[in-house]
This record gives sequence, structure tokens and C-alpha cells, in this order.
Amino acid sequence: MAVFFRTAITDTAAFEMLEERLSSEKDFDGYFNLYGAQDEITVSWTPAMSAAEFKQQVTDALLPVWQATRFWLVYLRSDSRNDLGVNEIRNAAIRLSSGYLEAVVVTLCLFGRTDNNNDLELIFVCFREEAERRNFRVRYEGKFVPAA
Repeated sequence: MAVFFRTAITDTAAFEMLEERLSSEKDFDGYFNLYGAQDEITVSWTPAMSAAEFKQQVTDALLPVWQATRFWLVYLRSDSRNDLGVNEIRNAAIRLSSGYLEAVVVTLCLFGRTDNNNDLELIFVCFREEAERRNFRVRYEGKFVPAA
């Protein structure tokens, strides 16, 4: 089995990386997906959408998540480390966090239209309680995660 959860970064670092890319002059495609017990929201960055519009839609979707689940783990996915695909990590996060009350899994990806040098793939696992975040981290981070 592969390790699903490694390279945790702070939410501050994640948003700085996101802001850096959104404020650059580079063209991106991307998407945002939020999966929680109550809803699933997907926002796609279409060619007709500006970076500011995409950022605003993501901000609007994240605000209620932040209000309900203040304790986040953020994982940076990278091809250079031969990480599993973002969807595999996302699906594992959904499965493993389902036992935590009000846990939310967010995937946020930006892909360069001309090259992949500035690609960004983030998986946020958001919890209502700090104890839940610690428990998830101790149980799964850097360890082999069994298949469903």
C-alpha cells in the first residue's frame, strides 16, 4: 500500500502558494471540490473566468467550512515525489474522515495551461475539534493506509 498523507503544510503556506499563483500573469485551469456530510460543491476554473472570479468563488465556498471546522490539515501533492493521484488521496481522506463529526475534505488544484512548473494540488482535511485533527494525523499521516 502507498502512503496517502504526507507533506503536511500549514493552511497559511497553502493560501500563500495559492495567492502567488492567482496573482501571477500565468494562465491556469483548475478546480475546487468540497465534500462534507451535508454537501458537495465543485467550482471549475473555466477559460472565460478570471483569476479574481475563481478566487472569489473559492473564498465564498470556504467561508462556511472555516466557520464550522476550524482545524485543518493541508497536504501538498507532488509528481516529483511520485505521490498518488489527487483523486486517490481525496477519496482516501473522505473514507478515513467519515467517522469524524462534520469533517470536510477540500481539493484545490491549479494547472498551468502552458507547462506544469507552477501546478498546485492541495488536499485539505478539516475538522470541528483539534482532538479530531490530532487523531487523524497520528493514525494516518506518513503511514500505510489500507485499501477500502
